[in-house]
Amino acid sequence: MAAKRPSKAAKAHTLILAENLDLAAVAPLRDEILGSRGAALTVDASQVQRIGGLCLQVLLAARAAWRLDDQAFSITGASPEVHNTLERAGAGDLLEGTA
Repeated sequence: MAAKRPSKAAKAHTLILAENLDLAAVAPLRDEILGSRGAALTVDASQVQRIGGLCLQVLLAARAAWRLDDQAFSITGASPEVHNTLERAGAGDLLEGTA
């Protein structure tokens, strides 16, 4: 049986990221993102001062999932810290456009 893709008609969601995306933030971030599945998602990264590798992986996995669902995924307002971290990790394209 093929997996059912969410409808594009679902209401878009906005997720405001916490200031510190460390190890303790991984599970809550994952849960918040999964709760938005099936709708376009805009992630506001304007308050982020630190983003750890596991939270970065959650965001990368979310982008991939939204692509599979044919839904828009974007990160907006990224702080300089987010820009720098993503560039150093080779994930600067996470900030470009939508899924």
